[in-house]
Amino acid sequence: MSCQKSNIQYIRRFPFRAIVRRGALLVVAAPLVWCAPALGDPTFAPSFFDPHARPTKPDLGNLHSLRFLTDSDYPPFHFEMPDGALAGFDIDLARAICETLKLSCTIQARRFDTLVDALKADEGDAIIASLRIDAKARETLDFTVPYAKNPARFVRLRQTQLGEASPETLRGKFIGVVAKTAHEAYLDAYFKGSTRKTFDSQTALTDALKNGDVDVIFGDGAALSVWLQGPARDCCAFSGGSFLESHFFGDGVGIALKKDNPALRQALDYALADLWARGVYTDLYLKYFPLGFY
Repeated sequence: MSCQKSNIQYIRRFPFRAIVRRGALLVVAAPLVWCAPALGDPTFAPSFFDPHARPTKPDLGNLHSLRFLTDSDYPPFHFEMPDGALAGFDIDLARAICETLKLSCTIQARRFDTLVDALKADEGDAIIASLRIDAKARETLDFTVPYAKNPARFVRLRQTQLGEASPETLRGKFIGVVAKTAHEAYLDAYFKGSTRKTFDSQTALTDALKNGDVDVIFGDGAALSVWLQGPARDCCAFSGGSFLESHFFGDGVGIALKKDNPALRQALDYALADLWARGVYTDLYLKYFPLGFY
């Protein structure tokens, strides 16, 4: 089955080359949407840009440097190395943006809940911290085009054969999910024929699957991808494809700016599109997410 209502395009790259921020619960009636399991192939990488569009490089005027704000506790998107250096997908993406725009670049880590206030206080020009784009965030912030989505995924034990995860194939099954999340709301709306078991944390959720307390678990695709690349490599696997319904999981993540800076937003949008067109974005995605999470 092909992906419905998604503007994500996929490319296949050979040879193979080497987790959506904590969202608020949002319960809105919306069509059920999921994507084909083929999209979980590790050689696929997403694109959010029109491959035929060639945006014009904007006039940067007197802009000579770019100050990014981030936090350091959300690997592999952004985290601190043992020597104190910042690393991660968002960090490398920020540096690539500065290189594309030929600007000097600083990236300062702050506690996540202080980032927006720091931006408004002009302590930085943009936030790159996997910020979710939704209606509430747009009230006070401007965003670039999305550079990632927040797909939800099912995970099963490798020995469990369920086929593509859907309301029909999971009817009568036990599904684990973290309580009071958009993922729980989605199950409540569309998987009424299954029995939902809730857990207080991601660790408790994944432990329940490994212990056989549930048939599958449902959660953030990026976080589950990292888990499957590490401690769960031998026991567990994705089941089916991505669930991308924006009413539950947002419109993706983007770089946040103050609302009074359209020229900078245009420049960042140009840089993101250019990085995609040159294959840099794809290389970064496959570097940090070799399993893929869409």
